[in-house]
Amino acid sequence: MDAQLKKGVLELCLLASLSKEPRYGYDVIRSLREDFPEVDDSAFYAVLRRLHREGVLEQLPGRESGGPPRKYYQLTARGREDMARLYQDWRRLTEIVERLTDGEGYQTRFCRSQF
Repeated sequence: MDAQLKKGVLELCLLASLSKEPRYGYDVIRSLREDFPEVDDSAFYAVLRRLHREGVLEQLPGRESGGPPRKYYQLTARGREDMARLYQDWRRLTEIVERLTDGEGYQTRFCRSQF
């Protein structure tokens, strides 16, 4: 997946994974690992830290886990607004792609046009 596209999708997925309840960082990463296997843990944590700095996420202290205390994250009001905006952007983008490919997907259209 293209790095720029992945960056926006990853942010939306992180926000969506926090939309129901506060979760600790590693739990969020573990839940997204299957969908983003090529993304390093450090990249996930960097996005979580940035979203916290920007006021999109609130960081809550957690209990100890045999090591340092866990950091829990939850969406702020701004985070919910950002998630809604990103989701609308995603929906619009997928509608454009569907329209431009006649709903058949690029691969099908591309293969047919080669013959």
